[in-house]
Amino acid sequence: MSLDIVILAAGQGTRMRSSMPKVLHPVAHKSMLGHVVDAARALSPASIQVVIGHGAEQVEQTLAAPDLAFVLQAEQLGTGHAVAQALPVLSADNVLILYGDVPLIQVDTLNALLARCDDQRLALLTVLLDDPTGYGRIVRDEAGQVVAIVEHKDASAEQRAIREGNTGILAVPRTRLEQWLSRLSNNNAQGEYYLTDIIAMAVADGLRIDTEIAGDAMQVQGANDRIQLAQLERHYQTMQVEQLMRQGVTLRDPARVDIRGEVEVGRDVMIDINVILEGRVLIEDGVSIGANCIIKDSILHKGAVVKSHCHLEHAELGEGADCGPFARLRPGAVLGKKAHVGNFVELKNTRMGEGAKAGHLTYLGDSDIGARTNVGAGTITCNYDGANKHRTVMGEDVFVGSNSSLVAPVTLGDGAVTGAGSTITADVPAGALAVGRVRQRTIDNWQRPVKNS
Repeated sequence: MSLDIVILAAGQGTRMRSSMPKVLHPVAHKSMLGHVVDAARALSPASIQVVIGHGAEQVEQTLAAPDLAFVLQAEQLGTGHAVAQALPVLSADNVLILYGDVPLIQVDTLNALLARCDDQRLALLTVLLDDPTGYGRIVRDEAGQVVAIVEHKDASAEQRAIREGNTGILAVPRTRLEQWLSRLSNNNAQGEYYLTDIIAMAVADGLRIDTEIAGDAMQVQGANDRIQLAQLERHYQTMQVEQLMRQGVTLRDPARVDIRGEVEVGRDVMIDINVILEGRVLIEDGVSIGANCIIKDSILHKGAVVKSHCHLEHAELGEGADCGPFARLRPGAVLGKKAHVGNFVELKNTRMGEGAKAGHLTYLGDSDIGARTNVGAGTITCNYDGANKHRTVMGEDVFVGSNSSLVAPVTLGDGAVTGAGSTITADVPAGALAVGRVRQRTIDNWQRPVKNS
């Protein structure tokens, strides 16, 4: 059967105390709505309709994509009213209703729910809670069949004792949904058009209400304030690190590693505390990552070592390469096999060949560095002339003396050497020594200046 998905994302979220629409608040560096959209896409629906209201323009600009359509709910008159705004553009057999502030919903759960929906059945996702305060209660008859959902504010004392709560997530035949939404009333404590009222209508029309119970209550937890947002973040991180450990990663403290993207790992990986992995990160077998590192959109090949306090972004470490501590690899930084950069070394758009080294206190930008080349401490490439970037090229087995300034564009041939403290402005032939510094003068009996009394 074909499927349309409607995501309700129009609420303001006043308890967030924020000028930003609630659904744009992030969990693991992605908006809550972004997580829900990802789950929706995984179901391969005919369409995804996002109902927006508060901050509509900002939400649409943030999530805009060819496979998303946005429907405006100008007045927030309840969940039933919100779904009704999308009805004119729905055409599939079934409709799945999701919520933009419920980011941890799992695709497997939604597939199980959809399997319960057909032209004679409405499928409802429920959850068992020790404290269901605030949730609509699932009311069943003596045979255990669902007969209604009663909102917490409208529930009797007996109904409030029910532990089974409504998540709001449901799958329903589209033609039936159209009929029921047209009959909704706002005669309730909130004066709103409740989507949940269609349950009683479905029962009255002879449809069966099938339920799927969410195995994890946090999977259907929404975020109405920043406390709940933090709870979702921590639960998400727990799920992510547990998955890493199942795949062969040792985490020194799972509570102090954050995953903010998609991470692919090999076996026997070790990650120390306070490590953040962002974007798409590939970590191959035997990699070691020290404490307090941030690694974003990077590739760490087999046996690479990232020592503590390093920051990698769009970088690549070759097999057996190592960096740090306190190294920064900016976009385009590539370390070849067994290459090494040490403390307080910064690379940008630079490739270091196999076994090349830059031990400490060095900036290498827009450079190509050959195999086994050794770059001394305090060396910088002067790659920017105020308008354009220029490249520095070092061949194989080059030795750059400490405190050298290499003014690009410049090329150092294989085996070339620069004297310490040199400013190199011209190409250095292979095997040559280049010294570019003022000759030292010694002034005897020099009188040092003193402070005026």
